[in-house]
Amino acid sequence: MDAQTTPYDLIGGAPAVRRLAERFYAIMAEAPEAAAVRAMHGDDLGPIVGKLAGFLSGWMGGPRDYFTREGRPCIMSLHRALPIGARERDEWLWCMQRALAETEVSAEARAVLEPAFARVAEAMRTR
Repeated sequence: MDAQTTPYDLIGGAPAVRRLAERFYAIMAEAPEAAAVRAMHGDDLGPIVGKLAGFLSGWMGGPRDYFTREGRPCIMSLHRALPIGARERDEWLWCMQRALAETEVSAEARAVLEPAFARVAEAMRTR
């Protein structure tokens, strides 16, 4: 990856980010391995797919609409009230790693994104 290529570009832009968010939540909804992290979410995961896609777009170097919209809560603040420990962190990462693999994100992009996702997931821990 050169200095001007963002992870957002590397995975294929908005359509790829949306597929990643959709697959991530589908895995979370279906997999017993994600039961603890799934229990932290509401019954309907549909609305949160778009929020994750928006967050990921800006976080990966794409359009920052999620970060600039009025009334957007801080991602850290949103998670601070949840009992996120090592199990929930690991389940979240497992879902994201599967979603990256199943949406055919390149090995080059995964090499950049997986360590970054691990840092974010660890930062979200509250216990």
